[in-house]
Amino acid sequence: MANTLQSCSSSVSNLVSKSRFLGGDLGSESRCFGSISFPSKLPTLPNKSCKSTRMAAVVKAVSGFDQPEVDLSLSPRVNSVKPSKTVAITDQATALVQAGIPVIRLAAGEPDFDTPVAIAEAGINAIREGYTRYTPNAGTLEVREAICRKLKEENGISYTPYQILVSNGAKQSIIQAVLAVCSPGDEVIIPAPFWVSYPEMARLADATPVILPTLISENFLLDPKLLESKLTERSRLLILCSPSNPTGSVYPKNLLEQIAQIVARHPRLLVLSDEIYEHIIYAPATHTSFASLPGMWERTLTVNGFSKAFAMTGWRLGYLAGPKHFVSACGKIQSQSTSGACSISQKAAVAALGLGYAGGEPVAAMVKAFRERRDFLVKSFSELDGVKISEPKGAFYLFIDFSSYYGAEAEGFGIIENSESLCRYLLDQSQVALVPGDAFGDDTCIRISYAASLTTLQAAVERIKKALSPLRRAVHV
Repeated sequence: MANTLQSCSSSVSNLVSKSRFLGGDLGSESRCFGSISFPSKLPTLPNKSCKSTRMAAVVKAVSGFDQPEVDLSLSPRVNSVKPSKTVAITDQATALVQAGIPVIRLAAGEPDFDTPVAIAEAGINAIREGYTRYTPNAGTLEVREAICRKLKEENGISYTPYQILVSNGAKQSIIQAVLAVCSPGDEVIIPAPFWVSYPEMARLADATPVILPTLISENFLLDPKLLESKLTERSRLLILCSPSNPTGSVYPKNLLEQIAQIVARHPRLLVLSDEIYEHIIYAPATHTSFASLPGMWERTLTVNGFSKAFAMTGWRLGYLAGPKHFVSACGKIQSQSTSGACSISQKAAVAALGLGYAGGEPVAAMVKAFRERRDFLVKSFSELDGVKISEPKGAFYLFIDFSSYYGAEAEGFGIIENSESLCRYLLDQSQVALVPGDAFGDDTCIRISYAASLTTLQAAVERIKKALSPLRRAVHV
């Protein structure tokens, strides 16, 4: 096994030295892999004054008349958006596996469980019964009524079906909400570490992301005093994610109440509460929906979905709940982009919500497995000197501070400068794909997804420890 890994390590180091995460042809034969780079910006296109006239000359020679050169410039809005590192890393790791390199992929936020049988059967039956046509833009009345019952019984918040918008995943629900409520120049308040897409969604709306750092010693929870000090008349949207991606932190009710009191003092400020991981939570931690707090129903856009708790990532179904004025605006955007979500997935969602409180036994079994994996990883990485860990209370991520290794020199690799180079080193040397913390707004950490079997995680830990052991830890003075 050791010889095999050594051989693979040499192979992946050679392969990984010539490719890029984005822009490279990862699927093409011998030139597809190489040393990983994590580009922070899309390439800047040359302006017209720098363009060659060669093509125009060729066109003229062939056609016999002048033809205007095609303008290849992109929207400044698009050029301001950074590509997703989680998607890029996941794609490259998949490509490496397809090339025969035994990479352990711990980058993606995707449960490794199958969709529960009752949900899958509902989808299959929908196809067999011909339920394969367009649905209303907002979703079928059946699924919206089921969502209303769920929100009332589990979250203590009341909505009508006309205050629910079903979309192609929670991600679509979030971007539509940001676009609907933000104007150019508005500020979107985002605690860091954050899910990689929040700041980019703000930029797509011509709004300004305002990042508020949190501390690992405080379990990555937002300090209400810091929040209040950063609010201005331009503050339009506060994004909260609990349980959190990437940290697994869960906001206790008393802290949310303090935040709600601050929000109440700023009439223009809304809250987007991303609750996609609400069922993946470890007792004694409990989930509180922000909209259930006094005075916050009118101020809150609640986003949830089926991908994480029900292992339905490929079904692409999420939803937004909120005051009708805001939800209707989001529906207007959806009607001019994707229109209604998949009819088959909506039938499956009704079955998912019928499994019982918090997903019933199928979800409880998944959460039990996630907790076992979390406990193993926390114990294993706590054995490493200089590593700092905040034990996750939910979701399936571990956000670990490995910054004590920054400055260390790896033979044949170079200096470990930051989270990006550490992740690149671990992929080169141990064939484990992780996500650098700078993608989430905290360069001291890296994110490990434990949405993988315990056996896989055990192998990953062994490889990571072996790769870290020869490093000379940086001495901080």
